[in-house]
Amino acid sequence: MEGTIKNLTDKGFGFIAVEGESKDLFFHGNDLKGVGFEELRVGDKVTFEKADSDKGPRAVDVTRI
Repeated sequence: MEGTIKNLTDKGFGFIAVEGESKDLFFHGNDLKGVGFEELRVGDKVTFEKADSDKGPRAVDVTRI
């Protein structure tokens, strides 16, 4: 899937806006591949896999395009 970084926190997680989806997807810095959390910027395009968690869907294997 593809999306855009919508929000980043100073606690090491953020949210991805996905076109056609009403809710943003949570991701944690540990879910990044090939890029460090501190290198991401709001507006960056990313690819990711969608996974289920105990708190709902989340993005994993997040890679900047």
